[in-house]
Amino acid sequence: MLILMSVALMALLAGCNGGDKRETPATAADQAGSPSAETAAAAVPTGWTGEITETMDSGGYTYIQLDTGTEKIWAAATQTKVAVGQRVSVPQGMLMQDFQSTTLNRTFPEIYFVSGFYPEGQMPIAQMAKPSGGMGGMTGSASPNDGAMGGGGAAHNTVPDAEVSGVEKVSGGYDIAEIYAQKAGLDGKTVKVRGRVIKFTPRVMGTNWIHIQDGSGHGETADLTVTSSVEVQAGDLVVISGAVAVDKDFGAGYKYSVIVENATVTKE
Repeated sequence: MLILMSVALMALLAGCNGGDKRETPATAADQAGSPSAETAAAAVPTGWTGEITETMDSGGYTYIQLDTGTEKIWAAATQTKVAVGQRVSVPQGMLMQDFQSTTLNRTFPEIYFVSGFYPEGQMPIAQMAKPSGGMGGMTGSASPNDGAMGGGGAAHNTVPDAEVSGVEKVSGGYDIAEIYAQKAGLDGKTVKVRGRVIKFTPRVMGTNWIHIQDGSGHGETADLTVTSSVEVQAGDLVVISGAVAVDKDFGAGYKYSVIVENATVTKE
């Protein structure tokens, strides 16, 4: 009898200690290919659907506050006719933090630049499948660089070497090649540089985008990107002074090994 009771007890313990092979929700999810806890935090939503609680147009863009029922987000796209109370679907876009809109005189702690606003349930599958590129996939004058702001992760910040000549180094400053060569030590510091404006794009992400060259660099080091509130024209000879930022990544391929931000600009 004792032997039989011992055998029964051992069988019971074996069942409690792993005899039951049913999957727990965690193991079932792992086998199904769901992200682990480590990677779940990096997951990116494909978009949102909700009701517009606030909207405004400014600078060629439409800004909306969207109430999804669980959270409220701000999003911006090229100017679109929408109204408070309307339910829309919004694709995932590029998140900008502490974004300052000069035309609205307002700072948004977080705002997504997206490719557009769509009636609820009518967002194109292509937009649902992947995040929209660049500052909301917007094209034309909205791009601080060549080409459309969207279409994948390729670098969009290339401006060709214009082979500028005759630009003298500003007194007490740097030329563009020196800024690239010494960028590690210049990160966060204010620099002064003279250059010829190769490209100018106004009012993107609350600032103007200026590309200058002075002939000192070549290839990828020929062009220096500058942001400023000052408006210039291609061909202008300017002296800029601003803070250097190294390896600045705005997302969607808009990454700069060197950029000079919030610069003062003097036309010569």
